[in-house]
Amino acid sequence: MSGIIGKKIGMTSTYSVEGKNLPCTIIEAGPCVVTQIKTEEKDGYRAVQLGFDEGKEKHTPNALQGHFKKAKTTPKRKVVEFYDFKEEINLGDVVNVELFEEGEFVDIAGTSKGKGFQGVVKRHNFKGVGDSTHGQHNRLRAPGSIGASSYPSRVFKGMRMAGQMGSERVKVMNLKVLKVIPEKNLLVVKGAVPGHNGSYVLIEK
Repeated sequence: MSGIIGKKIGMTSTYSVEGKNLPCTIIEAGPCVVTQIKTEEKDGYRAVQLGFDEGKEKHTPNALQGHFKKAKTTPKRKVVEFYDFKEEINLGDVVNVELFEEGEFVDIAGTSKGKGFQGVVKRHNFKGVGDSTHGQHNRLRAPGSIGASSYPSRVFKGMRMAGQMGSERVKVMNLKVLKVIPEKNLLVVKGAVPGHNGSYVLIEK
């Protein structure tokens, strides 16, 4: 398998062999159940569908309940497809954190924290006016000019302005695996991972 579904637990720090303090993120990676195998003959493409995190039957639609029963597993809250796999995989197989090894590098994708509607200083790192001279009043975090007047008589597309910030898919690449704890299905990676504590992430080799 090329990846696995996980849940972000939180951040902590550990020490390297040289005594350097390393920020790291703890992720509950698996166990994931193979809930469907897609083939080129039947579906038009190759993929393996994994299910993660126990869900309640009363919150699962009847169609999905039958889907999970085919794999002889309980309802899952998160279902994701992975396209790059080489080994033979059967319906109902379990993929866990032992897929990874200490020292290797992984890519982790998730949904970043939602910040709501933010101004240009927070959203685009604008400096702001900075000084209260020249008659500036209550304009320290204002965006300033957004274009000329008579020509082109419009605002160019892509102008950096205030707006919705965060709550978008973010992928962080080449995070080093510091520790694998199989008995608790935990993965410790160096650095930060997108999303709030408890959010789902995709870990790819």
